[in-house]
Amino acid sequence: MSLSKILGNIDIELKEREKAKNELYDSMRKAIRLSKQAIFLMHREQFVEAKKALSETVRLFRILEDISTNHQELLHAGIVHAAFQEYSEAQILLSLLRETRFVEPAEIHVPSTSYLLGLADVVGELRRTALDSLRKGDVKTAERNLKTMDDIYREIIALDGAMHFVSELRRKADVARRIIEITRGDVTIEVRRSSLEHSIKKLHNVMKTE
Repeated sequence: MSLSKILGNIDIELKEREKAKNELYDSMRKAIRLSKQAIFLMHREQFVEAKKALSETVRLFRILEDISTNHQELLHAGIVHAAFQEYSEAQILLSLLRETRFVEPAEIHVPSTSYLLGLADVVGELRRTALDSLRKGDVKTAERNLKTMDDIYREIIALDGAMHFVSELRRKADVARRIIEITRGDVTIEVRRSSLEHSIKKLHNVMKTE
């Protein structure tokens, strides 16, 4: 084979790879956006719409599977990891809010590392849910969310191997710890306020009967 033919084949291969890369990046950006949209919809209690967004995300991941058949190296692109992580966060949050359980990595077909990083980020979303509950006067739900946040943090930091080998997990765990402490303060203040309000009402009723 002539050098010209060899180089021509290489040029075709590189062009095909670049086309596949562009398609992959476009799909993964959409997947990230849809997962973020699903989380936003969950906070508005629009769970049917959130599930639809996540179903569309699954379709985009199938495109990733097709592309990776001929371009395995693209599976390691940073945007792919980011898409799986955002999707994991959305699916874990959905499962907690709708079924009060933790979905498994195999159940949503994501890598273990993506699941761990997404799980750590769920703490921040649960804080938002807890604050929404406090605004509605639903202290019990806020306390339940705080307990789940505590459980996530405690289980993550117990994973010595993961904390050492999974990049970003320690930083995310530190962020989660700070979020939990702030949320604990918010919940405690509301519990005390609610208790004081109850005591005042009780005293008022006693005084009315005298």
